[in-house]
Amino acid sequence: MSAVTPDTPRSGKPVSRRKVLKSAALGAVTSGLVVYPARGAGAKPGLRGPIAGTTLERTLRLGPPGKGGYRKVVAAAGEPHLLRDDLGGRAARGRATKRTPVLAFTHLTDVHIVDAQSPARVEYLDRLGDPDSLLSTLPVASAYRPQELLTTQVAETMVRAVNRVGRGPVTGAPLAFTINTGDAADNAQLNEVRWVIDVLDGEKVRPDSGDRHRYEGVMAWADRRYWHPEGGKTDLPTALHGFPKVPGLLAAARRPFDATGLRTPWLAVFGNHDALVQGNLPHLPLLKEMAVGGVKIVAPVSEAEKRELEDVLRRGDKAAIKKMTESRSGLFRQVTPDPSRRLLSRAEVIREHGLTHGYTAANLRDGTAYYAFDRGRVRGLVLDTCNQAGYADGSLDRPQFAWLERQLAASSSRYLSKSGAPVRHSVTDRLVVLFSHHTLDTMANPLGGGRILGPEIEKLLLRFPNVVLWVNGHTHVNEIVPHARKGGGGFWEVSTAAHIDWPQQSRLIEIADNHDGTLSIFGTILDTAAPTSHGGRLGDPAHLAALSRELSGNDWQRDLKAPGEHKDRNVELLLPAPF
Repeated sequence: MSAVTPDTPRSGKPVSRRKVLKSAALGAVTSGLVVYPARGAGAKPGLRGPIAGTTLERTLRLGPPGKGGYRKVVAAAGEPHLLRDDLGGRAARGRATKRTPVLAFTHLTDVHIVDAQSPARVEYLDRLGDPDSLLSTLPVASAYRPQELLTTQVAETMVRAVNRVGRGPVTGAPLAFTINTGDAADNAQLNEVRWVIDVLDGEKVRPDSGDRHRYEGVMAWADRRYWHPEGGKTDLPTALHGFPKVPGLLAAARRPFDATGLRTPWLAVFGNHDALVQGNLPHLPLLKEMAVGGVKIVAPVSEAEKRELEDVLRRGDKAAIKKMTESRSGLFRQVTPDPSRRLLSRAEVIREHGLTHGYTAANLRDGTAYYAFDRGRVRGLVLDTCNQAGYADGSLDRPQFAWLERQLAASSSRYLSKSGAPVRHSVTDRLVVLFSHHTLDTMANPLGGGRILGPEIEKLLLRFPNVVLWVNGHTHVNEIVPHARKGGGGFWEVSTAAHIDWPQQSRLIEIADNHDGTLSIFGTILDTAAPTSHGGRLGDPAHLAALSRELSGNDWQRDLKAPGEHKDRNVELLLPAPF
């Protein structure tokens, strides 16, 4: 169990950060950025769609610290698009009047729908990583967050935000689809998978498990390291970090609601949390049994007890677990068993989605999670970057890598062979956009052998001029990285922040043809439709989501650099047209 690490570190220096410089051309980012002036009430030339509800109109920030450093969310001015020309192409005057839309869509990622009461969760590992813990050097986090019981409400208000905007703010093109690039569920459980599907589809959602009459998770128990919103014994988040008391929250968070549902079609991408226990561990028999069982681990009280528990879980020693359960009431807690917490395999997750959310009959037949789709001039290639052997970071297996190369060749009339020789053949050229959970820099997991890692994938993509964009998540950070080809051009890698962590955002993406030999890719950040503050109200998903956003901004373990810099948020990404 000590191998459990966060997808992104929540304190201290990141374990694996994506390179700031992918090519010498990126040196122009700080010297050659062009800022579009903020638009007033009237329509600005070049913006043909709605800005209301986007961060072009208004942004959200953390206000001044109060008691214990706790900060409320406040509204701030909108943020215009920045022009980035790191990959070349001339930003010609008047291009806004000539450009036509190619594709507009919404990017959601790392929604992390959480069953906060599940016995399969390992909050105790996260708790031992708190800054004031004697065991704070352990590389564990992201197993417990104060806002984790409000994830369905956050997803619901993001759906409302997407529906409210409806079109690309630059081109005015209708949003063709919404794509969720992985970690939709937090713990690969049936109920979590169903909740996220039902929220996006617009079904009735009851975000509760176990005993339907009471909350049975760590936020109601005596351990003072967890936030206790209902009051009672003083907890450390309240005493040290100024967290509020919110009576009635544990009941309100579990209340059923009728989800709005996306107006666009939506597509699924497979992530490590959709496949692995807490995004790291394969489905060991003992963990599968614990998920649906009636015993939940609370927290070891010492390093020796922690190591003993890890060893027992690693060996899958049911007899030892039973003995520990009977002899140490402080380490284990009895909860209500629930079969809906069953851990799902990749094939089972795909079956839950069916054939309406991107997955194909071949995926259902073979249990694979990669596929292709076409939207006009664009071919979308969805990758399954999860390594089923375990660990948070990703990679590709060889059959999928071969499939990727075939798809690229089928979309490009000219490209370079492995040796660098030009290849030409007769196919219809399409712009290629890739979608995955992991970023190139986090494609670094070789477990299981024969895996293809980030550098080899990047090398393949740069052989094909039609690859213009890679959209992903995993790092929970807004970040945009250019990947340059020799001789000019390249592709942009666009990562978007998570729903589970501050700042709880998604992104609108528009591809436009400027009809001057260049393409523009616009990214516009979108906040949820939750109000700025919950104002003490808990009666509906929107106000609960507002509380979640505020809590996420005060997570005592979280690195709050996730919003990224302006150049990672509202942008125009220029590049030479490949054909």
